[in-house]
Amino acid sequence: MTGLNAALEAHLKTGVTTTCRAWALTRRDGEVMGFTDHDRALVFEGVEFRPDTGLSALALQQTTGLSVDNTEALGALSDAAIREADIEAGRYDGAELRAWLVNWQDVDARSLIFRGTIGELRRAGGAFEAELRGLTDALNVPLGRVYQKSCSAILGDRDCTFDLETPGYVAERVAEGIEENRVFRFAEMSGFAEDWFRHGVIRVQSGTATGLIGLIKRDRVEGAGRVIELWHPIGAQVASGDALRIEAGCDKRMVTCQLKFDNILNFQGFPDIPGDDWTITDPTKAQRLDGESRRR
Repeated sequence: MTGLNAALEAHLKTGVTTTCRAWALTRRDGEVMGFTDHDRALVFEGVEFRPDTGLSALALQQTTGLSVDNTEALGALSDAAIREADIEAGRYDGAELRAWLVNWQDVDARSLIFRGTIGELRRAGGAFEAELRGLTDALNVPLGRVYQKSCSAILGDRDCTFDLETPGYVAERVAEGIEENRVFRFAEMSGFAEDWFRHGVIRVQSGTATGLIGLIKRDRVEGAGRVIELWHPIGAQVASGDALRIEAGCDKRMVTCQLKFDNILNFQGFPDIPGDDWTITDPTKAQRLDGESRRR
């Protein structure tokens, strides 16, 4: 084996080893969880690796080329560790995972043997199975600009640059009437035009659904109140009184970028691309046939 920690390599060469594996899982909300297949807890890098989670891993497949390193992790669902409700809510989607080979008698003698993210998660019968994808998996993601009329940026990202903290573009409210975890009713929300939040985001900031988001499908005024409907239910229960952050939406059109956000200089679309009707139109029958562009 190459690339090992020197102390761990020396330990392995003795022929009588006291090694185990440890995993650190970092969710996108920042929570870090530690697991080990040893029979007692280990602590290093500021993480406690617990033995009572029932987590184990299959053999790791590694290559020297650009193909994706992968393995799988197996475990039992437990309220003290990984809960089915959190998997259902999407809290583990895209989570980062690091795996070490560790001398449990001297945790400084350890080597990182895998780093990647959680891919597909499957669960059944009180257990889960998670596909782990190596760092080279990111090379399979298509990159580059798409030539289209609508904007390719996401509101507030580094291409858009719009500051969502600008007054008038965010509403801080507590949840009031909730239907199916998808429809939110508010007794009053003045100061925002109808459809202002359509295509926007609701972010849950307290309660059991903290950190989860919902994409807004409709935003309508009903009398003095407001009704905001999501495309899909939020993955965990939102209760009355939970804090919500509601962000204005963008439909990716140039006129919206200009008039709603005053951000036309950062518009990432190509509004003058001819449509399908233009590209298949018949040649002009005008008297002047000098080869000039028809688009004047």
